[in-house]
Amino acid sequence: MGTSGHDLDSLLHAMWVDYVRLTPQAGRIHDAFVARGETVINDHIALRTIRHPKLGLDQLGRVFEALGYRKMAPYQFKEKKLLAHHYEHADETKPKIFISELLLDQFSPGLQKILNRLVDSIPESDLTRPDFCYLGRPWTLASSEYLALAEESEYASWVAAYGFRPNHFTVSVNHLKHLGTLPAVNEFVKGLGYRLNASGGEIKGSKSDLLEQSSTMADSASVEFSDRELPVPSCYYEFALRHPMPNGKLYPGFVAASADKIFESTNRS
Repeated sequence: MGTSGHDLDSLLHAMWVDYVRLTPQAGRIHDAFVARGETVINDHIALRTIRHPKLGLDQLGRVFEALGYRKMAPYQFKEKKLLAHHYEHADETKPKIFISELLLDQFSPGLQKILNRLVDSIPESDLTRPDFCYLGRPWTLASSEYLALAEESEYASWVAAYGFRPNHFTVSVNHLKHLGTLPAVNEFVKGLGYRLNASGGEIKGSKSDLLEQSSTMADSASVEFSDRELPVPSCYYEFALRHPMPNGKLYPGFVAASADKIFESTNRS
């Protein structure tokens, strides 16, 4: 899995390969767009992590900063107890990177105990690997621990089950030639047989927000725990349409209220 000396393009490709392995729907939807004559450009990639003294958002972000990305303003998710930043590259054709972290100290002692054990077990050598952002799960986990985490935070249970890897990639609707609106994209995806995240409506955000988003519900993968295997929601595919700001440039940021609902694409129910 190592890609020492890799450049940004090879890192992004390796992340895509890992993501599609867990999310077969994304590969099939991507190929369906291409078969329709579309060029699929990736708007952003999302990563999840845990705030901890030896880990966190900046730990994942430093790999991208070394490759020309710049950390932008934060987003707060009070209900889900998350903080996020997105990263932008000087080359606007490169996808944005959206990294969120679980604010561990805001959760119950039980949840903190489980996640602290997991993070403390990560070998120090793993933390500096250039492929850490798609390393996967670097710890052992019992199914009872996963289920206990899920009771309190779906986000926490997802990170515990899957570790460090892309949570979703995103089709830039702005770059589609034939399906240039989000309703058209949504109908196309549903026509392929995939279910969309309907939390807060299929389309999150509006033209006045400068960003509209939709997403599929996550695929399911069989995850091996220390005592048994269980099906766990894995990753999903997102679709984003950006609108121009007063200066004519497309809005580059994110809308916290919309992202809050997009997070629910990995919910178990």
